[in-house]
Amino acid sequence: MSPFKLLAVSLTVLAVAACNPFHHASAVQMSAKDATLNSRWHANLASPATLAGAVQMNGSASMAPDTDGSRTDITVNLANATPGGLHPWAMHYGQCGPTTDRGVFGSTEAYSPLHVDSDAQATGMAMVPIATPRTGEYFVVVYASAANSQAVVACGNLAPPTS
Repeated sequence: MSPFKLLAVSLTVLAVAACNPFHHASAVQMSAKDATLNSRWHANLASPATLAGAVQMNGSASMAPDTDGSRTDITVNLANATPGGLHPWAMHYGQCGPTTDRGVFGSTEAYSPLHVDSDAQATGMAMVPIATPRTGEYFVVVYASAANSQAVVACGNLAPPTS
């Protein structure tokens, strides 16, 4: 058999195998975790410009519905903080800045302070018994300490989910 015919036969066999109508791929698996993906709000946290050179914390925050949709789960991740620090935090209605703050989302008791570990990082979570909003303005704010709860050391506006 000539090399050309051998190549033609080989390509034909390969094409038939690739287009096999009897081959069925397995179904796509979904989980309840996937259902909340398009309802998650996100924020990037950063220290205010007024603290440049003194404090440069950063991180992220998100809010999403819990599994049954009756509560809102809020998470915050903070980096570049002072190891051993203890920082109060909360999600608020409005946007970062003193003139647009319209109060805490839920109760302040839902937000346990962030404990900064030896790697200068902290993680926190709050479960607020309010259904996750679909519209509006919200932000996550991190304060210097319980004794200095007026000093904001990090803040981020939550962006709504994309559809």
